[in-house]
Amino acid sequence: MSTKPYDPVEDGAEMSFREQMSYSDYLHLGEVLNAQKPISGAHDELLFIIQHQTSELWMKLAIHEITSAIAAIRGDDPQPAFKMLTRVARIFEQLNNAWDVLRTMTPSEYTEFRASLGKSSGFQSYQYRAIEFLAGNRNLAMLGPHSHRPEIIAMLEGILAQPSLYDEALMLLARRGFDIGEDGARTDWRMTRGENQKVLEAWRVVYSAPGRYWELYELAEKLVDFEDYFRRWRFNHVTTVERVIGFKRGTGGTSGTHYLKKMLEVELFPELWRVRTVL
Repeated sequence: MSTKPYDPVEDGAEMSFREQMSYSDYLHLGEVLNAQKPISGAHDELLFIIQHQTSELWMKLAIHEITSAIAAIRGDDPQPAFKMLTRVARIFEQLNNAWDVLRTMTPSEYTEFRASLGKSSGFQSYQYRAIEFLAGNRNLAMLGPHSHRPEIIAMLEGILAQPSLYDEALMLLARRGFDIGEDGARTDWRMTRGENQKVLEAWRVVYSAPGRYWELYELAEKLVDFEDYFRRWRFNHVTTVERVIGFKRGTGGTSGTHYLKKMLEVELFPELWRVRTVL
């Protein structure tokens, strides 16, 4: 048996990158790995920063996938959207797992640097707001935390001006011959829609004959899968916050866990959850 150490040069690996792009160059790792700027000196502040920065990166990808899925459904080509929505669900599974790392931080450790956060809070995440708006939860009051950033307001208003992911799914139902009632006449997309009995009936028909309506059936299940993981993410957020700060108010001024628990009641695709009962 040879004891000679592995030499990557003998294996054909490139070793000089003065004149060509390296791994670090492609990923801009200098910028990424220097973006963590703890200000308190507390040991666990780095964990807190990385948790939230990586979450924002995953949300950026989720926005990319949801936007592309909307375009595919709008173009009467839902098949590519199935893969995109599956990826979004897996992104939220990844975000769920990240809470397990943050939960290793105790209340005592968080107290060491919480005051350094000022009024900053995850409540102010404009990418999270974009995901909710894209999915269909369009609470206009949530534009408020971004009023000082006109470019962010413009981005969010651009989303609000167009049909949401669920709106596009319902319009696909209509194009496939289903009566979706008042949802078929909507022209103002800014407000969150209400539940619609005709939409519920349309989904009931789809779920009663999945072989006949396979594309619509699969789309419905991909939407439910996405919301399932999204709900789990919200729930894990609540339990993590309660474990670390109890019932204190959030740094951004919200009621903390009380606010987060209220968000658990929000449904993105209500008829897709009701149809389970009426089948």
